Amino acid sequence: MKNALIIRHVPYEGVAGYRLPIEEAGYDVARIDVCDPAFSCHDLTEPDLVIMMGGPMGVYERDRHPWIACQLRRLARRLEAGRPTLGVCFGAQMIAAAMGAEVYPGGAKEIGFHPIEVHDADSPLRHVAGVPVLHWHGDTFTLPDDVELLASSHVYPHQAFRRGSNILALQFHAEMGEDPRFDAWIEQGPHELAAAGHTPETLRNAHDEHGPGAVAAGRAMIREWLAQLN
Repeated sequence: MKNALIIRHVPYEGVAGYRLPIEEAGYDVARIDVCDPAFSCHDLTEPDLVIMMGGPMGVYERDRHPWIACQLRRLARRLEAGRPTLGVCFGAQMIAAAMGAEVYPGGAKEIGFHPIEVHDADSPLRHVAGVPVLHWHGDTFTLPDDVELLASSHVYPHQAFRRGSNILALQFHAEMGEDPRFDAWIEQGPHELAAAGHTPETLRNAHDEHGPGAVAAGRAMIREWLAQLN
């Protein structure tokens, strides 16, 4: 059986809705948290699939989080080998940084459910075109060399990119919309919510309205991406 490793940067940001298509594709799924002492010993080139999820930290906060530099070095080796890798939000920023791009604080907090503009109608992202999906970040990145920009939003132009068929970076959260851990996101970020013009109530209402459709579209996107891996 193929094996997939989920790297979790904080306990409340897991693979959520993406677990189903990953398991349907025949992967035995394991998870490790970056706070686990065993994390530094993991060979990230070994798993058939690596999925890196989100987190509130910045890629540039390497003094505060020493594991970031360690993870980036091992991730760069995996990306150089073209091994199947998915990054979501902070995970996408880690992919960008490992490819030599700059990750930096953006000019606005992008939080809430709204659609992205998909640039390639033949890519797996076609499934999320026009679908309100969750955004929750304030950092952005320059586009790495030799990648294809797949999507933008009205707030940030770099919402998704890929290198070949095997490496996919998603700034948005189409995995979230049915996971009860969403309450933990709200509890962790009240000041971010206010800065983005939201209250817990308005965001929960948006989650209830748009969440199921976002997750259904996100699963279709991941299902198609997994089916064409080399």
